[in-house]
Amino acid sequence: MFLTISTTGTPERPATDLGFLLHKHPGRAQAFSTSHGTAHVLYPEASAERCTAALLLEVDPVALVRRGKGKGKGRGGAPDSALAQYVNDRPYAASSLLSVAMSTVFKSALRGVCTAMPERAQSPLPLRIEVPALPARGGAELVRKLFGPLGWASVEAEPVALDVQFPEWGDSRYVRLILEGELRLADALRQLYVLLPVLDDAKHYWVAPDEVDKLLRAGDGWLAEHPEQKLITSRYLSRRWGLTRQAMERLELARLAESDDLDVEDVDNAVDETTDTEERPVPLAERRRSAILEALRAAGAATVLDLGCGQGQLVQALLKDVRFTGIVGVDVSVRALAIAARRLRLDRMGERQADRVTLLQGSLTYTDKRLTGYDAAVLSEVIEHLDLPRLPALEYAVFGAARPRTVIVTTPNVEYNVRWETLPAGHVRHGDHRFEWTRAEFRDWAEQVAARHGYGVAYAGVGDDDPEVGPPTQMAVFTRTEPKDRNEAKAA
Repeated sequence: MFLTISTTGTPERPATDLGFLLHKHPGRAQAFSTSHGTAHVLYPEASAERCTAALLLEVDPVALVRRGKGKGKGRGGAPDSALAQYVNDRPYAASSLLSVAMSTVFKSALRGVCTAMPERAQSPLPLRIEVPALPARGGAELVRKLFGPLGWASVEAEPVALDVQFPEWGDSRYVRLILEGELRLADALRQLYVLLPVLDDAKHYWVAPDEVDKLLRAGDGWLAEHPEQKLITSRYLSRRWGLTRQAMERLELARLAESDDLDVEDVDNAVDETTDTEERPVPLAERRRSAILEALRAAGAATVLDLGCGQGQLVQALLKDVRFTGIVGVDVSVRALAIAARRLRLDRMGERQADRVTLLQGSLTYTDKRLTGYDAAVLSEVIEHLDLPRLPALEYAVFGAARPRTVIVTTPNVEYNVRWETLPAGHVRHGDHRFEWTRAEFRDWAEQVAARHGYGVAYAGVGDDDPEVGPPTQMAVFTRTEPKDRNEAKAA
């Protein structure tokens, strides 16, 4: 991955002054070790009229994986595949890796410090910055919304085709970014430092509380008044609500403190009012788990299968309710199950509590005798991860072979996608989704499954119900109407 910074000059103020401002000599290439590879600084051109500095980051995929977040797919996670850890876009597309390299290699330039030319460092330069491959979750329009208000004369975000030989495949989620305008070099670098990971919507490292200070330092002078401040802050802090709220409050405090119409007491009252009245929005995933738990309680289930349990969030919620006496989490991914075990602290769990929970590795498209005899099964945000031809196999394994008394299925409502401001038109919510259904398509599938296997089915929405496009998540609750086997029939 790389970016280039170009400027023009005159004999009196040569463009090669860029080397002083970046603290990197135009006459030689330099290399710097980082925790994820090697950063190179070189100058493809260096004359009094025009000078270009290039930052090239060679990412070591093995080092990236060993440090724990090599997949770097942000809020949705990466495909759980051993190969995906090493073969992905991280070495080629601008991301938080490049931001960290910038902060390491151009540390003084980011602060606007240049002892050799202090006045030049504080003056606007004619700049042209290019990033050939920039992930843009939100598309080219979001790129323009983020950089447009920051003083650039021109913001070009050219979508990169998936394959130039097959234009009918459409565009990828990457753009070629070109920024042109007169800005201080430090301001331009700070904007990139924040907005590269914001557009990628991922960070390769754990976001700790000190990230708030980093954001406010880099955003000083532009973030407080940016129209997309909330989106920038949330994404930069990996949607950690507590940190996002803290950053927003500090930005509001700084904005009010600069106002000539308010004194310190007014500022304190304004911030206190925001803090007291603003409520934390409940994440959709949390609302989905609550809806599932409510449906399980209404069904009177005591033993529950969480099929496709992932990292164990629903299993953890089930354990908190003593009425669920037997809980089994099943996932095809050994890695996900290991994370779930750590989340649940199975190695430190008391004997009585440990007897209530089991984690199993298995595929949901194959019948499994271990999954019979349970009151209920949950398929939460699972079916959309299967190729459509594989759905009948899952259907039979769950409804035909395991045959729990109750089955709960949740899946995205594709009609609601138009309400996600940062989701490009025609895109699904997660890169691993094989499909997303309308409400009619989901109900058609559910009715057919229920008819084939002797179940009744009822429907509910999860999340705010939009009058035009419905709720973001749709849920079906299947209740078995036919006996499970001949013994049940005889008993009846």
